[in-house]
Amino acid sequence: QVQLVESGGGLVQPGGSLRLSCAASGRIFSVNAMGWYRQAPGKERELVAAITGRGNTRYADSVKGRFTISRDNAKNTVYLQMNSLKPEDTAVYYCNADLRSFGSDRYYDYWGQGTQVTVSS
Repeated sequence: QVQLVESGGGLVQPGGSLRLSCAASGRIFSVNAMGWYRQAPGKERELVAAITGRGNTRYADSVKGRFTISRDNAKNTVYLQMNSLKPEDTAVYYCNADLRSFGSDRYYDYWGQGTQVTVSS
C-alpha cells in the first residue's frame, strides 16, 4: 500500500510562515510529479503548486513570489514553504503524487489526508 502523510499545518498570524511536508511511503517504484492543492470552505479544490521529477515548478498566480515548492527524490518527499501568509490562504492543504507502485504497470494519483492551515490574527 502507498500512503502520503502530510505535516506542518497549523495556526499562523498574517505575514507569518509555515512549511508543509508530505512523505510518500510504501511499495513505490517511481514518483512522477508531486504537488499541493488546497480547498477552502465552500470552494473547489485548487492547485497551489506542482513540481516534476526533474524539478520544474508551477504555481497558482495567487501564491507566486510567496510560496516555494521543493522535493527530495531520495525521500519521496515534497515540501511547501509558505511565506507572507494571508487570511485568504486559509484552507485544508492536500498533497498529491503521480506515482507507480511495485506490481503496477501504470501511474496513479495518490492523495494525502489533508492538513489545516489557518491564517488569522
